[in-house]
Amino acid sequence: MIFLRRTLHVAVLTLLVVPLAAVTAAPQAAADSSGRPQADAGAPARRMLARLKVSKPLSIRGYSHQRFQPRWAHHSGKCDAREVVLARDGRRVRRNASCHPVKGVWYSPYDGKWLKSEKLVDVDHVVPLAYAWRSGASTWSQARRRAFANDLTRPELVVSSHSVNIAKGAEGPQSWRPPRRGYWCRYATSWITVKYHYRLFVTRSEKVALLNMLRTCRG
Repeated sequence: MIFLRRTLHVAVLTLLVVPLAAVTAAPQAAADSSGRPQADAGAPARRMLARLKVSKPLSIRGYSHQRFQPRWAHHSGKCDAREVVLARDGRRVRRNASCHPVKGVWYSPYDGKWLKSEKLVDVDHVVPLAYAWRSGASTWSQARRRAFANDLTRPELVVSSHSVNIAKGAEGPQSWRPPRRGYWCRYATSWITVKYHYRLFVTRSEKVALLNMLRTCRG
């Protein structure tokens, strides 16, 4: 009888301890190897997005590529913005005397393709010029639009394959997303960062799409 009572006592303690251990272990799932909670990589972008005005898209009337970019602006000597991006984002890039890349390898993060010829590479505007026009850029000065189209400070210019850039066109994230899901967090963060800096508004469907993409962010 004494043995039986001890066995029952141990069993009861086990039932009490196991759930308690499970509860105390749960918060640690969101911690890194050092024991510190992981940061939410999408949090800064969500805060910026929350501060952007939500409105209906403006008319495309009056838009022209020329209103933003008659040509790529020069940034460094003979190098224009496109050539700077190709040199920045490529590997083993060789340029001629005019700064134009004649050899190199480029990675297109939208679709995960490696491109071994400059002819297959585009420099994409993350927020398309026509989309920016309908988001408030139609009221800007020519100088501000030109600065937007050649911005090397914000994440507005990125290397992409020609085929995926054509597929993207002037679409927003509610209509087009990078084929490579692993880039969604970076794409949404870049899009929001550009719009936040230039105080461009977002549409309701655009905001929902961006929030969905930010869910793929990891600490």
